[in-house]
Amino acid sequence: MTQPVSSEYLKDIMSEAHGRTLDLVAGLDEDQLMGPRLPIVNPLRWEIGHVAWFYEKFILRDLYGRAPIHPPGDEIYDSIAINHDVRWDLPLLSMPDTLDYIENVMDRCIARLEAGQASEQDSYMYQFATFHEDMHTEAYTYSRQTLAYPEPRFTPGLAPGNSCAGGHGGDALVPGGTFTLGSDPDAPIVFDNEKWAYPVSFGPFAIAKAPVTNEEFAAFVDAGGYRRAEFWSDEGWKWLGASGAQHPVYWLRSGEGDWNIRQFDQVETLPLHQPVIHVNWFEANAYCSWAERRLPTESEWEAAALGEPASDGLKSKKRTYPWGETRPEPRYANLDGYALGCIDVGALPDGDSAFGCRQMLGNVWEWTSSTFAPFPGFSPDAYKDYSQPVFYETKVLRGGAWATRSRLITGRYRNFFTPDRRDVMAGFRTVAA
Repeated sequence: MTQPVSSEYLKDIMSEAHGRTLDLVAGLDEDQLMGPRLPIVNPLRWEIGHVAWFYEKFILRDLYGRAPIHPPGDEIYDSIAINHDVRWDLPLLSMPDTLDYIENVMDRCIARLEAGQASEQDSYMYQFATFHEDMHTEAYTYSRQTLAYPEPRFTPGLAPGNSCAGGHGGDALVPGGTFTLGSDPDAPIVFDNEKWAYPVSFGPFAIAKAPVTNEEFAAFVDAGGYRRAEFWSDEGWKWLGASGAQHPVYWLRSGEGDWNIRQFDQVETLPLHQPVIHVNWFEANAYCSWAERRLPTESEWEAAALGEPASDGLKSKKRTYPWGETRPEPRYANLDGYALGCIDVGALPDGDSAFGCRQMLGNVWEWTSSTFAPFPGFSPDAYKDYSQPVFYETKVLRGGAWATRSRLITGRYRNFFTPDRRDVMAGFRTVAA
């Protein structure tokens, strides 16, 4: 069940999500809006049309039985039915017409909402459709990084302070016991892959208080980590040979031999105390092997983030966020994009978990060792292709990144990507082996 919310809240989040979309395409020319044919990016012009189609399909058509606004939309903008490779060749709307389409759809969606409290059905579907746009605006953001487009300029908002706080070393000790993984039916809103909470048991473990930093990862690179097969799984070594990777994807050597990093279209000195970002699951595991550590399982990650100690292990009730029940704010987590990048791993102590783990929400997504799979009791929601097509093919990430929207993230949120992806805003933290 979804807890009903006010119609005004639904209108506000839809309008704000669309504003972020406009921020992310502002200043881009026609060629940039289509971009090169790469397997890890979509044409932005197609992707915005897809988001418009999604609102129309799941709200106006499926909930209210309305006729399509753009009848060819199913043959152009359905991401499940339309192969990625052909999205550049479709009869896309022009960019002005694409924006007219999404604004027309949103105006009609908003007009359907009556004053006061929205129904449970509308509360779920309007929020999910908005979160879907939020997921895409994060993708637009890292696509701009992938394609070396200029840094976006977001509508002003609050960024986290104390961004140059340095490192935060050491491990947090989490007791063993039984922990409830996933979401309960009384949660305000639940994604289908979080259904339903079930008990998992594990022994005590020591997990890093902070994600692995650029400085720590540079030591692995400089020690020849990308050239030594003993640190890589067979699949990871195969990926390494095919990709030719020798270091994280956006790292560059300076003339003096130090490391720089490309941030959007600018090259900067590598910030040593920020978390390493844009590394894939293979790279994370290779580092762990070199450091004689390992990735946490997703149940260990969630316990470290949301659990609370009890006299005999872990309390049965867990938190919604690492710091408690208060919704995310800039003093707790680097979310919502306003920092326009990562901050030091030592920043934001107010966001620590009960065990002293910092930044388990925001800054970078964190790879876990777990394969993305359904929980007991899983059943798909209205968007049936959200999770189940990629079960067993992807790896679980937790925690959100600096561009993730705070309204959709909790400590229970499960993200998922294939282990070769370096474009997503992913880093990792480690567990004592």
